[in-house]
Amino acid sequence: MTLSLGPQSAPAVDADVDTLRAALRHQASTVTVVTAPGAPPVGFTATSFTSVSLDPPLVSFCLDVGSTSWPTVSTSRHVAVHLLGEGQRDLAQRFATGGIDRFAAPTRWRPGPEGVPILDGTLAWLLCRVVERVVAGDHVIVLAEPELVRPADAGSPLLRHQGRYVGLDQTGPDRA
Repeated sequence: MTLSLGPQSAPAVDADVDTLRAALRHQASTVTVVTAPGAPPVGFTATSFTSVSLDPPLVSFCLDVGSTSWPTVSTSRHVAVHLLGEGQRDLAQRFATGGIDRFAAPTRWRPGPEGVPILDGTLAWLLCRVVERVVAGDHVIVLAEPELVRPADAGSPLLRHQGRYVGLDQTGPDRA
């Protein structure tokens, strides 16, 4: 089906996988790394992280059920969500790469509360208790309650936009 909305806009087309992916590349997303305890520990880059509720405090992220991290996350009681800073493109790429030991050097980390791996030097991190897992298509939405937070002192977030890692342009006219 094609729907035209007038001479100034491109026609709307069916939302197949490729056109949906192309449209969603225009959304800028915060880049996070989610870690979970295990033997070995697991971690992955996620751009689906969002705040869900402040009362009660809840956050969420999504994970592909075919991911090598899913078996561990599917049974983990706790996870950590690390918000990456603008200068952490290499860390984001490392945790997005399959078939490697993501926790080997140069990754700096330590075991945190509940045995959850905590990455050093991230903009902020949240230690969260998993409260629910909701299957949604080929992904699972993980809802979690933050129990500990190490907020950022300062810094700009790393974003994902148009298939690339980018930072905020803080020199534009909207900067106060």
